[in-house]
Amino acid sequence: MSEISKVIYDPVHGSIRVDGPFLTIMDRHEMQRLRGVKQLGLGSMVFPGANHTRFEHSLGTYHLAGRMADSVGAYDEDALAVRAAGLLHDICHTPFSHTMAEVVEAITGMDHMEAAGKLIKGEIRTRNKRDDDVFGDIPPISEVLEENGISSEKVCDLIMHPSSRDESMDAFSGGRKIAHFSSKDFIHQIIHGPVDADQMDYLVRDAHYTGVTHGKVDIDRLIGTMKVHNDRIVIEKGGTAAAEGLMVARSLMYSSVYFHRTVRIIKMMLMKSIEASSIDVGEIYLWDDSELMGRLIDEGGTPSRIARSVRNRVLYKKVITIFSEDASEDLLSDLSEFTAYRKRKQLEGEIADRAGVDISDVTVDIPPRSILLSNMNIGKTDVSILDPEGKVKSLARLSPVAKALQSRDTFGWSLLIASPEEQREAVLRASKKILNL
Repeated sequence: MSEISKVIYDPVHGSIRVDGPFLTIMDRHEMQRLRGVKQLGLGSMVFPGANHTRFEHSLGTYHLAGRMADSVGAYDEDALAVRAAGLLHDICHTPFSHTMAEVVEAITGMDHMEAAGKLIKGEIRTRNKRDDDVFGDIPPISEVLEENGISSEKVCDLIMHPSSRDESMDAFSGGRKIAHFSSKDFIHQIIHGPVDADQMDYLVRDAHYTGVTHGKVDIDRLIGTMKVHNDRIVIEKGGTAAAEGLMVARSLMYSSVYFHRTVRIIKMMLMKSIEASSIDVGEIYLWDDSELMGRLIDEGGTPSRIARSVRNRVLYKKVITIFSEDASEDLLSDLSEFTAYRKRKQLEGEIADRAGVDISDVTVDIPPRSILLSNMNIGKTDVSILDPEGKVKSLARLSPVAKALQSRDTFGWSLLIASPEEQREAVLRASKKILNL
């Protein structure tokens, strides 16, 4: 493996050393595209400083994944694979980050992690056709990995699968592990876990650039108290407060930044522009933010009008906002029927028809079904704590703070309908009638 390395200065983590094949991969066109994809999508329309990109987040995740691998004593082969997965995990993120995810997944049937696996292996195009003359016959990233003793299959597995076993099978298999790579769940947890490199980087990075003070995380303490116990990453008792801090930061960042209502309206508007366009989203993972916005504007008509409205912050207005505490169980049950993308589009069409407006002038936003029907969202909140006697307990059992966070509503609202100002009254009447509000 090459000994060449570079030190990159990062405003969040300080000096990040990139060496060997990671330096080669970092400089490839697939990674460089991420310089043009904003980490928070259209969040900068609300938080003006949020102009950081998926590229720097990927470097931060690579850095933290390496530190975590060292802390838990991962072997060289696994440590290299997990660093590669950290660097490459967002390589197929669509323009404006998560903004386009629903549309693209509905049309292509593939999320950005699945696409990443295919791109790394060279199973899908890695660049726009217009750039063929610039890049020539560059081999897929998998060849770079393999030439340097890193299993590309393992890297793709780490990116695409949250666990090395099918958790849903455990109850029916006597705990037998359905492994992709002989268990090693702790390696997967570095990329997808209760305390993972991806999560730690985006929380502190997004807080830094938005100016929101909620994202403070004691990364050094967390990594320093990480251990592997029964093939899973746990935090030693001395890191409990740091784990609580991570959970608090995550919950508050979701409420105040990621699910900010104005940010969601802007996201829905750009989705409307895409849906009204003739753009083939099959290779949208090759574009950056500016290319997508340019294509939408050049399209003319409705797609152009909405895209230009977004760019100039002429935004749809809130028609109906139902906060979680005001939503009855019957309403939540009714809304749960529309959480899937296509069902929500049908609802938008019904409201638009009744209001006598174009479907592009109605946006309906509803939280995921699991959050809508139950605020319990254990998932990444359920960190495992290892006490001095070697017993593992859930953080929620040890910490009233963590337990409370499990039932905290990170959205804060159950229904958000918006439209242009001039259609607001018609859309309001139609929405109330259709949803029996």
